[in-house]
Amino acid sequence: MIVLKTDFNPVSEFTDFINHPYVDLPLGLDINKAVVYMWMAAALAIILTLLVTRRGLQVRPSGPQTTAEVIYEVCEQQIARAGLPEEGMKIWFPYVATAFVFIWMMNLIGFIPLPFGEEHVDLFGLSVPQLQIYAATANLSVTLTLTLVTILASHAEGIRYNGVVGYFKSWMPSGMPAFGLKTAPLIILIAVIEVISQFVRIVSLSFRLFFNLLAGHLVIAVFLGMGALIGGTAFYFIHPIGFAMGVALYTLEATLIAGLQAFIFASLSAIYIGGAIHPDH
Repeated sequence: MIVLKTDFNPVSEFTDFINHPYVDLPLGLDINKAVVYMWMAAALAIILTLLVTRRGLQVRPSGPQTTAEVIYEVCEQQIARAGLPEEGMKIWFPYVATAFVFIWMMNLIGFIPLPFGEEHVDLFGLSVPQLQIYAATANLSVTLTLTLVTILASHAEGIRYNGVVGYFKSWMPSGMPAFGLKTAPLIILIAVIEVISQFVRIVSLSFRLFFNLLAGHLVIAVFLGMGALIGGTAFYFIHPIGFAMGVALYTLEATLIAGLQAFIFASLSAIYIGGAIHPDH
């Protein structure tokens, strides 16, 4: 058996760009790999939408128009109306729909091999970057920023519709006893638990998207690299197994997980904002 030594660290593919940005700018506004991938996702979402709408909507829809209508239907009925009250639809339906499409595009682009690798290969005498798959949503800074927008929006809407006192009072369960010497410890404990639960929302919403995309990419890399990293005649059978598993996981992640994680994020955003508007529900 041949033991291969390698210093390849798959996690570094998602972290090194922070210390090595493409353009170094002040105030932490560097243009790095995650920023470029977000730009590509935003451009793709805008261009595809314009291609459909600029042609004009037809009574007998074409394939692209049918796809756009299905996506709109999912955003309106399955995401927005499932979590937002009627008075919140006008303002926050565009947000949750945009969040769904934007995150979905970032996830999909993350499974397209693009020449943004740190290593270079020789191609017809030219040194070109290696192709690699990378997702901006596998960067915690990206998912945390998206989450903070949702959380801040929910609190702002809760205060706008219920007032400062009414909104924060709604955090406490109904039927609580009056604040007194005997009930004070219980009320304070419940208040602390509720505050912690608000912070847990931030962690759960951002980490769910981050870990699912990061783990998916790493698992794909492990199975596709299994055959290449294990040598020797006794291990030739691992090559097709590793390749087949890698392709199967790649297909699952690119088709199901990419859309599902965007759907979950947008749905929870709608639920949090809608729950702040009508906390009694």
